Amino acid sequence: MNYKKVIAAEFISRPNRFIANVIINGKTETVHVKNTGRCRELLIPGCTVYLSCSDNPKRKTKYDIIAVIKERNARPPLLINMDSQIPNDVAMEWLKQSNLFSENAEIKREVKYGNSRFDFYIKDGSRKIFLEVKGVTLEQDGIAMFPDAPTERGIKHINELISCIKDGFEAYLLFVIQMKGACEFHPNNITHPQFGQALLTAEQKGVKIIVMDCIVTENSMKIDSPVKYIL
Repeated sequence: MNYKKVIAAEFISRPNRFIANVIINGKTETVHVKNTGRCRELLIPGCTVYLSCSDNPKRKTKYDIIAVIKERNARPPLLINMDSQIPNDVAMEWLKQSNLFSENAEIKREVKYGNSRFDFYIKDGSRKIFLEVKGVTLEQDGIAMFPDAPTERGIKHINELISCIKDGFEAYLLFVIQMKGACEFHPNNITHPQFGQALLTAEQKGVKIIVMDCIVTENSMKIDSPVKYIL
């Protein structure tokens, strides 16, 4: 997945979930934040962010924040993609070439089942699979974690994946770590222990958990390698 027209800027502040103030070539600009999560450990005043330029002249904001450089004590800086929309796009690219399913598998996006709309439905011969994607931007000391804020919606998706299994479907949960260099993935049991418990229950009930990291540049992201997870 590639972005067009990417430029660097200095982050100043985030007045609300949807917008931020940055400095571009010495000028203050209000931009859109493509992630409604807290991102407090990422969006720190003075940090470098990367912006994609929109081609839509009717938009109120010309730019979107898509990535950030996270400075770390005693560790090299980390480039993290923080666009909450891109994990599904790179997942689609990866599913087509991952050998997880056959080359003849039919892959559909945004398919409703029960009370949820899952990111993917895959029909592969006699196999019927629902797959949900979660983007991961939270990292601490080389450990990637999800969620960065309590997510009742995430628990709802997990419980409905379990229901899919009861109804004869396969169910997958794919965590896309939007960075390179994480050595492990853990559920964030400090922030939302109920999510961690739901994830453990889901694995016990047959939901297949996959955790992948990504190669991230200022203007691209691509799923790369599996990451060990500990529940």
